[in-house]
Amino acid sequence: MAAAMRAQGEWRNALFVAPYLLVFVVMLVIPLAMGMWLSTTKSDLFGTERWVGLANFARLLGDAIFLQTVGNTFTFALLTVPILTFAGLGLALVLNRQERWAAVLRTVFFASTVFSVTVVTLVWRLVFLPDGGLLGVTAEALGGTPIAFLNDEKLAMPALAITTIWWCIGLPMVLFLAALQQVPRDLYEAAALDNASRWTTLVRITLPAIRRTFFLVIIIEVILQFQLFGQPQLMTLGGPNNATRPIVLFIYETGWRQWELGYAAAAAQVLFAMILIAAMLQYRISSRREAA
Repeated sequence: MAAAMRAQGEWRNALFVAPYLLVFVVMLVIPLAMGMWLSTTKSDLFGTERWVGLANFARLLGDAIFLQTVGNTFTFALLTVPILTFAGLGLALVLNRQERWAAVLRTVFFASTVFSVTVVTLVWRLVFLPDGGLLGVTAEALGGTPIAFLNDEKLAMPALAITTIWWCIGLPMVLFLAALQQVPRDLYEAAALDNASRWTTLVRITLPAIRRTFFLVIIIEVILQFQLFGQPQLMTLGGPNNATRPIVLFIYETGWRQWELGYAAAAAQVLFAMILIAAMLQYRISSRREAA
C-alpha cells in the first residue's frame, strides 16, 4: 500500500514537470538534433539533396572566410567580456547605495539594455560617421581629421565593441547589484570595528562573497557575445574586408543568401561547440575555486 501511494506521488510530481519537459524537447532537443542531422547533408531551401557525412565540416576547415569569422568572434569576445564584467562590477560597487542619485544612475545605465539593436546601431552610426558624426564634428572642432571608424579594418571591431558595451552594461551591473545586496551587513560592521580599509573590505569580504556571480556574469557574457549578429549586420555588413564578420552573420548569409543550409548548419554546430566549451571551462574553473 505504501509503495503504491509513493508511486502515485511520483507520477503526480512528474505531471508538474511534464509541461516544461515538453517545451524543452520541442523547442530545444528536437531542433538541436535536426540541426546536427542537417549539418551532415547537402541541403537548400527546397529540401535535402543527399547525405555527405562530415564533408561540410571538412569544407569549413578549408574556408578562409569562415576561419576569419571564428577569429573575429573570439576577438570581439575578448574586447567586450572583460570590460563588461569589470565595468559592471565597478558600477555596481559605486551604485550600491540607498541615495536617490544612485537610484537615478542605476536607471540610466540599465535603460540602454532595453533598446533594440536597431536603435542602438542607428545611434552609434551617427556617432562614428566621419561626415557629420559626433566624433567627426568633434575632431574637426579640435583641428583634427575625422576618422572613418567603420571603414577601417583595425578600428571597425573596436567600434562595434564600444557600441555593445554601452548597450549591454546594464545586465552585469544589475546581476552584481543583486549579489552585493545579499552580502551580510554584519561582515561590513565587523570590518569597520577592526578599522579595515575599503580595499581590504573589498578583497577580503565583497569579492569572495560574490564570486559565484562573477563567474556567472562571465559565462553569460561569453555566450551572448559569441552570438554577435545585429551590430555588424546593421553597421558594417561584416566589412571592411570581412574584418567584422562574426560566425552568426556567416551562418545567416550562407543559409539564407547562398541557400546552403547544410553548410550553414555545420557552421552553427561549430558555434554551438565553441559556446559549450567556453561555458564548461568557466564552470570548471569556478567549481575548482569554490572547492579550494
